Amino acid sequence: MKIDDSADGQRLDNFLMAKLKGVPKSRIYKIVRGGEVRINGGRVDVSYRLQLGDEVRIPPVRVATPLITPVTHLPQGGIRLLPRILYRDEALIALNKPAGMAVHGGSGISRGVIEQMRLELPECRYMELVHRLDRETSGVLLIALKRRALVGLHAAMRDGKIEKRYLTLVAGRWPNPVQHVKLPLHKRVDDNGEKRVTVRDDGQSAHTIFRRLEPFADFTLLEAELKTGRTHQIRVHTSHLGFPIAGDDKYGDFELNKTLARRGLKRMFLHAAKLSFVHPITEERLLIEAPLPDELSAFLDSLRTP
Repeated sequence: MKIDDSADGQRLDNFLMAKLKGVPKSRIYKIVRGGEVRINGGRVDVSYRLQLGDEVRIPPVRVATPLITPVTHLPQGGIRLLPRILYRDEALIALNKPAGMAVHGGSGISRGVIEQMRLELPECRYMELVHRLDRETSGVLLIALKRRALVGLHAAMRDGKIEKRYLTLVAGRWPNPVQHVKLPLHKRVDDNGEKRVTVRDDGQSAHTIFRRLEPFADFTLLEAELKTGRTHQIRVHTSHLGFPIAGDDKYGDFELNKTLARRGLKRMFLHAAKLSFVHPITEERLLIEAPLPDELSAFLDSLRTP
């Protein structure tokens, strides 16, 4: 196999994990260290970065049978994602992710967004998530169709050059028109294997700018601009300040959530509404917007009705 520009500069272990889906990482490391994988006829380390034109020999490896079904046989109620594409070119896709769908399979989920997109667009040889959204969060999600685009967008994220804005409804009357929240976040995995995040002095720095958009009697609609991209950042910042997100089943007000479900809000009110960035290849400035889902708009309308 000859390396083309889709894998130029990629680490060997990451390249093999993409090619040998279902093979444990430990097995991949073993075959590389055992010399079964050859680059231009020689042995290399798993950290080797592939170069354009490299000849890669990959031995036959038993791959676990995938737990996915063909796209032509979606389960009843399954969601096709192609109609949800907001923007597409040769390098990337911006998708309006539905709430309730994980971005990737695992932990009992046979198919997430990226697996579904690979089924619906089998002609795309390269396809990787640029970033993640929580399962219950809807909105703009970026998918790279070229490795160069992925690397460029990751660099832009590290440098704070991708503007991310969310819409969220919180319980309570948010006091300030604009509020910078800088509370460090500590991530851990609980006994059930779930990620939990708390505000802690020794956590990672986290910065969110909240803008008050519309106050209601018992709620406030906010725009949240992420200056850092920590796990559950918006959810934990609002909850810690005493303004839990409506419908949040992890950091929210559980009794309130039961009441909200009876009133029609059966999901977390958090939506990735806008992404603004410079295209990593064309250098064009892009603004990608995802409209507020119908169920969230309908709930806001119910709050506006006397």
